[in-house]
Amino acid sequence: MSSPLIPTLANTPVLETERLILRAPQRGDYPAWAEFVSSDRARFIGGPLDAGPAWRAMGHLTGHWVHRGFGMFIFSCKSAPDTQIGMTGPWFPEGCREQEIGWSLWSAAAEGCGYAFEAAFAARGYAFGDLGWPTAVSYINRNNSRSIALAERLGAVPDPDAATPDSGDDLVCRHPTPGGRA
Repeated sequence: MSSPLIPTLANTPVLETERLILRAPQRGDYPAWAEFVSSDRARFIGGPLDAGPAWRAMGHLTGHWVHRGFGMFIFSCKSAPDTQIGMTGPWFPEGCREQEIGWSLWSAAAEGCGYAFEAAFAARGYAFGDLGWPTAVSYINRNNSRSIALAERLGAVPDPDAATPDSGDDLVCRHPTPGGRA
């Protein structure tokens, strides 16, 4: 008897940094995602979410790769590749104003270790290099001081002229281009 085929997203890139592996969503990521989005840690990205909305959100993350050809990378430490600690990457769902570099750190234990910076820096390099993006923003809840600090560390600066999504309450931080201008 043969084992059942486990579907995966085909032809998606895998990025590696000194400490991390970044890859497209795959089967087995949902439990870590669900734990994160059902907690108060997800308050700046629309959470906490119940099981149904959490499942649909994971489908949105996975489907973005199929429909756009790129999307959020799930990242883990090379020393523990089966333990997802966050996601980051190029993001541009239908209705979004501009191409975005987004991130979230799922694991509280991973805070303060520089993983989110390392992952977001690699994902931004992929967006500008491999995808050829000429610009990118990050939409950040104004109360999310940790995410604002990460954007600043990445060299992104507030862009008061940029359109904001949804309610208009987010801070729009514009990333420096490979040429160095934000």
